[in-house]
Amino acid sequence: MEQKQIASFIVRFHLAEIDEQTGKKKWRIKVSHVQEDIEILFETIEDAMNFMRNIIGD
Repeated sequence: MEQKQIASFIVRFHLAEIDEQTGKKKWRIKVSHVQEDIEILFETIEDAMNFMRNIIGD
């Protein structure tokens, strides 16, 4: 029998600052894993994606 698994995430981006010289944006990224009621803050999308990959076991 095939076992189904669901992993739901809420991802929020908050603009923390913009470098006046380069115009580069710095984001705060909050990832919430719904099933485990976990919220973690990240500074890069790569770190946020790695967190989600670890949760789903990819």
